[in-house]
Amino acid sequence: MPMPYFKPPARAATATLPAGTPHRTIGLRQAIALIVGVVIGAGIFKSPSMVAGMTGDAGWMFAAWALGGAMSIVGALCYAELCTTYSHTGGDYHFLDRAYGRSVSFLFAWARFSVISTGSIALLAFVFGDYLQQVLPLPVGSRDAGAALYAGSAIVLLTWINLYGIRTGLSTQSWLTLVEIGGLLLIVLAAFALSGGAAPAPAPAPAQLPAAAQGGSFGLAMVFVLLAYGGWNEAAYISAELRDGKRNMVRAMVFSLLVITALYLAVTWAFWKGMGIAGMARSDAIAADLLSMAFGPAGESLVSAMIAIAALTSINATVIVGARSSYAAGRDWPVLRRLGVWNEARGTPANALRMQCIAALLLVLAGAWNGDGFRSMVEFTAPVFWFFFLLSGLSLFVLRRRDPRRERPFRVPLYPLLPLLFCAMCAYMLWSSLSYVYSQSLGGWNAAWIGVAVLALGVLLLALMRGRGGRPS
Repeated sequence: MPMPYFKPPARAATATLPAGTPHRTIGLRQAIALIVGVVIGAGIFKSPSMVAGMTGDAGWMFAAWALGGAMSIVGALCYAELCTTYSHTGGDYHFLDRAYGRSVSFLFAWARFSVISTGSIALLAFVFGDYLQQVLPLPVGSRDAGAALYAGSAIVLLTWINLYGIRTGLSTQSWLTLVEIGGLLLIVLAAFALSGGAAPAPAPAPAQLPAAAQGGSFGLAMVFVLLAYGGWNEAAYISAELRDGKRNMVRAMVFSLLVITALYLAVTWAFWKGMGIAGMARSDAIAADLLSMAFGPAGESLVSAMIAIAALTSINATVIVGARSSYAAGRDWPVLRRLGVWNEARGTPANALRMQCIAALLLVLAGAWNGDGFRSMVEFTAPVFWFFFLLSGLSLFVLRRRDPRRERPFRVPLYPLLPLLFCAMCAYMLWSSLSYVYSQSLGGWNAAWIGVAVLALGVLLLALMRGRGGRPS
């Protein structure tokens, strides 16, 4: 049995904190499967069509996907320094705590629990339910009811698997990721079967996308590309449980993103080879269209199964990493100490997993009742995510200045150029998400107020906790 490797900081070593701390039980291959699984979701079955329409040229399209992978690797190198220097189960929560204090880190933990992680789990569960209902419809009265039932069942089942033990959860993740990758390779195979070596369909005439507008269209395309690459930063939440983390964290993040970039480029090439960029831009269901052309009516069922598996893979990965920030907050705040329980025998934050499951199920109920309004509510909180993501990137500069003598097993190369590039990317995505949200409305209210409301409620909870003597340990 490995020796405990995590010791709470002196300020957290109080009698109010529960016993039990994480152990280094996660291997390199398991970490890679987790990162690949959390990044590759249902978005890759939709984004290529949008990116093709915005770029209008095969060269620009492939450049966008390659640049997205490169930018993600730059961010991963920045996170690798933070993770190896300050390895902690709380991941971003811990970086924000050390750089800006407990109030900022609590607001992040609140946003993550209330919307970012649980909302992602619920939305992915609905994607899983929608597509599985197409393949195996449940006789429960309506299609939406069947999808909601599938969604809730998936959340409960995957939470139970992870409560049983981290090894079981990671083993499930590895198998799901393999099946997911197999589905993407099936798309590549379909392109070969369909094209038979023929040239792709011709691109649209240049007049359809003037060169002067290409730069702006390319920038908008990058928003959707980077969203498809999103999620690699979740590796930070296993930094304290990764075996030989000082070396394997960098390996896991960089290798995972290389695999993801290669898969995304291969899938994009398959769509272009089979349909041409004009066909890609016109398609509303690009994967279904390609597989239907290659395999007939069975292709649509294949796509439904592939998207359902991709969603299930991302749900399981998000369940694993999502509860760990709540666990970290429970270790720091006596009022939340029940969330800070770690089951050493099973290697899981048991109570945090249960609370996450309950919150996600409540969001599923809200989604079943309110439909697109719920989906929009979660999507409109994207600026909150990018705001904290930017703060995490800036924390690298803050902690280097504040803690210069700290041993850093890995230092991001070309400092400060690469971290500045990563922060600029986060700032651009924050601006883009704010611009999009500000132009939308929900229930007659400007959608920008949704993110403000989430943070405002977190500030209120913070004040209540401090007022009841719940100052951090």
